[in-house]
Amino acid sequence: MSSVLLEIDGAIATLTLNRPEALNALDNEMSRELSALTSGLETDDEVRCVVLRGSGEHFMAGGDIKFFHQGLDEPRDVRRLRFERLIAEVHATVIRLRRMPKPVLASVGGAVAGFGLSLMSACDLALAADNSYFTLAYCHIGTSPDGGATYALPRLTGVKRAMELALLGERFDARRALELGLVNRVVAAADLASATSKLAQRLAAGPTAVYGRTKRLINESLNHSLSEQLQAEQDCFSESIADADFAEGVRAFIAKRKPKFIGG
Repeated sequence: MSSVLLEIDGAIATLTLNRPEALNALDNEMSRELSALTSGLETDDEVRCVVLRGSGEHFMAGGDIKFFHQGLDEPRDVRRLRFERLIAEVHATVIRLRRMPKPVLASVGGAVAGFGLSLMSACDLALAADNSYFTLAYCHIGTSPDGGATYALPRLTGVKRAMELALLGERFDARRALELGLVNRVVAAADLASATSKLAQRLAAGPTAVYGRTKRLINESLNHSLSEQLQAEQDCFSESIADADFAEGVRAFIAKRKPKFIGG
């Protein structure tokens, strides 16, 4: 059975982490499948929104500790090489999620730990069930964070809070995650699937090319000076007004009707 499932319904692609017996913990197989599937979705123009979720009651409980344990008796250099390959693969997935020219929505419940928190943070938006619980956790197994956590968390929470999350590894609930800016909305666990579907449909019906440019502008903004960012905004705005979706949006506004975007 695949450790990551892909379902495409119209313009919405749903990736489901599928190791529920292990709380969807990351291992080599899941790493490879996530990499392959996100690579395909990045260039699939028919897909206008990607949803990332976990099977069963949990999103992801981080890396598979049993898998980690298997390599402890290997020589140090061999162990290091094995884990470097794994991390390089998951990091490629994180980069794809960030640069994918379409919205990526995380739908999380239960455990969101370790790389699970990094993976959620790489998504553009996150919905959390009220039964979700979060921890960066890496310090508890004697390793520093990966998956872009040290990039995302200072930007989302500020440096002091990012330090607290990383150095203490404390567990916190969905309401605290909302306060920290790690998730966008918290919903009842029973409503998570329907709330995710509703938001995904809204995103898939939007101006996809504009969403892609907006993602790029926001993700690159902290690396730009004001003048560089203003130029980037000008370039993206100029590209956008040449799209059919711009004409449709203006006509719909004038006609006082809902626009029907085609994605470009």
